[in-house]
Amino acid sequence: MDEQEKKKRKEKAYQDYVKTKTPVHNVYLNMAKAFVTGGTICVIGQFFMNFCKNAGCTEEISGTWTSLMLVLLSVLLTGWNLYPGIAKWGGAGALVPITGFANSVAAPAIEYKKEGQIFGIGCKIFTIAGPVILYGIVTSWGLGLIYYLLLKVGVIV
Repeated sequence: MDEQEKKKRKEKAYQDYVKTKTPVHNVYLNMAKAFVTGGTICVIGQFFMNFCKNAGCTEEISGTWTSLMLVLLSVLLTGWNLYPGIAKWGGAGALVPITGFANSVAAPAIEYKKEGQIFGIGCKIFTIAGPVILYGIVTSWGLGLIYYLLLKVGVIV
């Protein structure tokens, strides 16, 4: 009986310890932070878009320049070690847009540059973004094949 009681106390102490160490997340606060972060990125993008349109660019060219400027801004913020803080605070609001993808490519390149151009940057640059690119290409190819077959069969006209 004494041994069982010790075991129960240990289990209770362990459960209390786990409870104190497990982070508690406020879902609504995290959603608000993601909304503000993503919204800020969109506002910056809209600024670039309006600037390009007012400079006389077409809609398509303005969109291209906007994407380029957002990627450049993201890479610069990653290089200055500011984007990780933004991503930590804003969560998915900073990681989902094109800026998050640029950050996921630039961060490993910066981290592994000390290992050289080939074995550092060349091998590690796509550690995070590589699977996204791979599955994006494979999924696009598969859906394109299905679309082509449906066209040939006559299901889609």
